[in-house]
Amino acid sequence: MPTATPDSAFTKGLEGVVATESAVCTVFGDEGRLVYRGYDIHDLADHSTFEETAYLLLNGDLPTRAQLKTFTAQIKASQKLDRVVLRIIKDAPAGANPMHVLRTAVSAAVFVDPDRGDDSRAAEYRKAVRLIAQLPTMLGAFQRLRSGQKPLTPRRGLSLAANTLYLLTGEIPEPEVVRAFDVALILHADHELNASTFAARVIAATLADMHGAVTGAIAALAGPLHGGANTEAMKMLLDIKTPDRAESWVRERLARKERIMAFGHRVYRTEDPRASHLRRMSEELGRKFGQSHWFAIQRIIEDVVKREKGLYCNVDFYSATLYYVMGIPLDLYTPIFVASRVSGWCAHVLEQHADNRLIRPRAEYVGPLNRRWTPLRKRG
Repeated sequence: MPTATPDSAFTKGLEGVVATESAVCTVFGDEGRLVYRGYDIHDLADHSTFEETAYLLLNGDLPTRAQLKTFTAQIKASQKLDRVVLRIIKDAPAGANPMHVLRTAVSAAVFVDPDRGDDSRAAEYRKAVRLIAQLPTMLGAFQRLRSGQKPLTPRRGLSLAANTLYLLTGEIPEPEVVRAFDVALILHADHELNASTFAARVIAATLADMHGAVTGAIAALAGPLHGGANTEAMKMLLDIKTPDRAESWVRERLARKERIMAFGHRVYRTEDPRASHLRRMSEELGRKFGQSHWFAIQRIIEDVVKREKGLYCNVDFYSATLYYVMGIPLDLYTPIFVASRVSGWCAHVLEQHADNRLIRPRAEYVGPLNRRWTPLRKRG
């Protein structure tokens, strides 16, 4: 069958295709390295905060003391939700998918954004700061409302990580828990041209605004081939229940050629650098909360899958138990990802707008050619 083929070679799923230039983030898959704006993720996880990392992603450099103070103040001043957005969350049907609620709330937030209609870089930057500030509040409001409780107001004295946990649980989290959650937010903040980030840049390339691009990114992340692996990983652990059942459970699934969730990665050929931090924190908090059996199960699974399949766990494997021992509901794991990754999405949108070209790839046509139109009466 004849085909019409574009000039460049076809690569399914765009795998290995370089689609843009970016100074935001890069992944060295063979080495297992992740770099934000030139800074290795290990350095940031060990020493930075999420607010500092978000500033780095948006601005390109680590902030001075004064810049960080101003940035943090801007976030704190923007955390409260407008009643229009809160109404959207309140009106969500019982049992609504949290990702659908977040997607809709972010889209609606443009109605009341002070910079709506202004697409200048300065205005888009301010929108980015507000989105980073408000997503945890949206998430907390949703969780409280569906639990029959009144949404809480963010506390000015808490970091974004601490406020997120407070808005979800109604309790001020312990410093050790806050630090672990803060590191988790840093680790999830960006990851080059993953599906949701690419979606955001494609939307931004049309000169759509920040809210539109982030809404599209959330929609992409809601797809099960992109988001949700840590939720599924935790469901797997809950099914296994005890360490003595772990090896046989995994071997049975492997024998049936079933996928073990949160293993393998499209880019990394060695251990996901984020996994080492999450592994350590999962062990520490599991011990702290008397739930060390989850970590024991994970270590067995990790050993079996690596030995039998040669696969390493990715960022989702240990984040599952980290969030679980913190008391975060399973269906909020991906929305937590949103609260972190919005910083990276916004950085990519700003970068796209700064040197924009409409993203318009070609498709390799595999349908028929040279067909002739026939009148309706002759088509049977």
